[in-house]
Amino acid sequence: MTRSPKFARGAEFFFPAESERWLVVLRMGMGLQVCLYCLWLRRDWSFFLAGTGSGLLGRQISEALLAMETSLVPTLSWLVRAAAAAGLGERTALLLCWFVLLGAGVCLLGGFFFRAAAVTAWFVHLCVAKSGGFLSYGVDNFITIGLFYLMLAPRPSAPVLGGRRGRNRPPDPHLLGFCRRLLQLHLCFVYFFSGLSKALGSGWWDGSNLWRALIRPPFSFVPPEFLVSWKYFLPLAGISICVIELGYPVMIAMKKSRALWLALVCAMHAGIGLAMGMYLFGLVMIVLNIAAFATRTSKPRADLQPAGQAAAPAL
Repeated sequence: MTRSPKFARGAEFFFPAESERWLVVLRMGMGLQVCLYCLWLRRDWSFFLAGTGSGLLGRQISEALLAMETSLVPTLSWLVRAAAAAGLGERTALLLCWFVLLGAGVCLLGGFFFRAAAVTAWFVHLCVAKSGGFLSYGVDNFITIGLFYLMLAPRPSAPVLGGRRGRNRPPDPHLLGFCRRLLQLHLCFVYFFSGLSKALGSGWWDGSNLWRALIRPPFSFVPPEFLVSWKYFLPLAGISICVIELGYPVMIAMKKSRALWLALVCAMHAGIGLAMGMYLFGLVMIVLNIAAFATRTSKPRADLQPAGQAAAPAL
């Protein structure tokens, strides 16, 4: 039975042959992100995530609002109740969650126990993000997204630190390509609709939204006097952000403009991180973009091909 040309083109688009390079970038980048996330919150972990009467706001408020929508999303209370059944107090349970999340990040960074580390990091971080709903922002969403793709991606053939190549079965290059393609499409949707929502309002065209974002505590890292002296630059910066995000799906898809647009996107996130102190947000967005588009789609090495399968041509 012969396949139609449209089916063949669709299969080639969604299942391109990929090497493990992009997955290594994503694994190490997300491992570093999780480690920095834990170290960043180490002093205030219990204060932010403790129950009512012990923390800043009490995670029960966020969890109660979440429970009105669904009871299927995991929260820290699941883990605290499990620890209580083992005779551990809430503070000990929260501290144990911190160590588990940090340990999972270290394993991802080093390449140890890939699948278990990815699943553990995704689940514990999701619990933390949902229980700290009032204190979380975009970085938590994108860390969860990055860990989700890492959790579902094929297991690499060998860890970077320790281990020998060949101990694990080489992953299917077309399955690697499918997972990467989903990440690419996900980012295209995120940037396009983010740019569209900005472009529909007037605040990004006249720079007022940038002004409010840069002077609002705790993101007011740039002195207001400096912003006033550069007030004519704010509309240009706002329009540039709209153009970069709206044009992302088209410009990043074309090989001739991909490197330029990737550099612009990474520079935009680096600027946001430095100007507003959102270092973790800038880092996770740069990691996702580099993993999705910076590493070249290349013909997998013969020793990485699954037995009996020929390498497919790269796009």
